[in-house]
Amino acid sequence: MKILVTGSAGFIGFFLARKLLERGDEVLGIDNINDYYNPALKYDRLRQSGIEKEHIIDSTACKSGKYLNYRFIKINLEDRAGLENIFKDEKFDAVCNIAAQAGVRYSIQNPYAYIDSNINGFMNILECCRHNRVNHLVFASSSSVYGLNEKIPFSTAHNVDHPISLYAASKKANELMAHTYSHLFNLHVTGLRFFTVYGPWGRPDMAYFKFTKAILNDEVIDVYNNGDMSRDFTYIDDIIEGVVRVIDSPPEGNKNWNGFEPDPGSSRAPYKIYNIGNSSPVSLFNFIGTIEKALGKKAKMNLLPMQPGDVPVTYADVTDLVENLNYRPDTSIEYGIGEFVKWYREYYGL
Repeated sequence: MKILVTGSAGFIGFFLARKLLERGDEVLGIDNINDYYNPALKYDRLRQSGIEKEHIIDSTACKSGKYLNYRFIKINLEDRAGLENIFKDEKFDAVCNIAAQAGVRYSIQNPYAYIDSNINGFMNILECCRHNRVNHLVFASSSSVYGLNEKIPFSTAHNVDHPISLYAASKKANELMAHTYSHLFNLHVTGLRFFTVYGPWGRPDMAYFKFTKAILNDEVIDVYNNGDMSRDFTYIDDIIEGVVRVIDSPPEGNKNWNGFEPDPGSSRAPYKIYNIGNSSPVSLFNFIGTIEKALGKKAKMNLLPMQPGDVPVTYADVTDLVENLNYRPDTSIEYGIGEFVKWYREYYGL
């Protein structure tokens, strides 16, 4: 297929583009390479796929020196005219929208960044898919949408009307916008709620990255809610396998959907929501212990109260993923953190 991957210089987008290329798809990657975290890491990811920084020119396709079927364009999702031209020229079979302004805490200080990228940018993606007969739009949502929901594990059948960060609200908005377009224009759409993705080439703003850096530098790590938290950490390879299976399986609509007892995760329209998580929450102290073991070094901890926008537990119910796509993420935290630490030491020469 010919597939657009947005956010292809980012953590998940980089691995997704590479996976699709290696199986023979033609991929166009786009990314604005913003400075939310050090852009050098983004350029280094691109270099792994044969896209050299010195060849990148805004709004112009750059060919990979490694994959004959890969090109990259530096562009903002908010650039409506630029996106329209790309869609008109390329005629994509599928679009995978991974690009977004990420981060829960950052959304409290910089709310407009989330409206610009996650709302306005996603609107442009929807319009471009609508007008260019894209067969399947897959987009990244987040486990953050579960917000104040306390039913464990989190199911796509649960209500998600009470987000507690603007980031989560923007992802919930994406799901609502996508359903509307699926209903009105028969656009095949799948939303993916990712659960705490980690692994090599990961984001420096994530806890495992910060903890590893601090422990190696003999610095104190901040441990929120006094450590009384757990997360459904999901290894990057598991996420990518799930995304690829979803791309290949456009939803056809739920014939049993009932408006009197509506299922939030599906619709009569060709629309579906999946959780992609490891379904095995790890306590924060056990998580830190796993990093300590991989590093061979103890952490110095500063216990702090819960931060605004955080939730105490995430835990994915992946029943739909198993039943519909015969897939269940299962990489252990010990293996995943081991691979991350190995990459971290090599990347930073430690």
